[in-house]
Amino acid sequence: METLIHRDALARFGYALSDTTRTQILLSLRSGPGYPSELADQIGVSRQILSNHLACLRGCGLVVAVPEGRRSRYELADLRIGRALDDLIGLVLAVDPACCPDAAADGCC
Repeated sequence: METLIHRDALARFGYALSDTTRTQILLSLRSGPGYPSELADQIGVSRQILSNHLACLRGCGLVVAVPEGRRSRYELADLRIGRALDDLIGLVLAVDPACCPDAAADGCC
């Protein structure tokens, strides 16, 4: 049972990071909570697109919405997510562009 839980958690984390907008949201929330309108402006996407990605990240269990009156503040669901992102950012990878053609097309390789 424990292996299934670990596998599912990693798969959700990987899915979240597979999209550049979701990755930018997570990286932004790493430094502290944020509001959707501010995040949309910071990342450069519409509020509707941001809302869709926040719903995905909530569904993956990576962010939580904290109600504040008529607004909601978003933050990482667990501080360890921020530390995991820090660790991933610190990695230096030897990338073979032929192995990840989609990533190269996105300009990340």
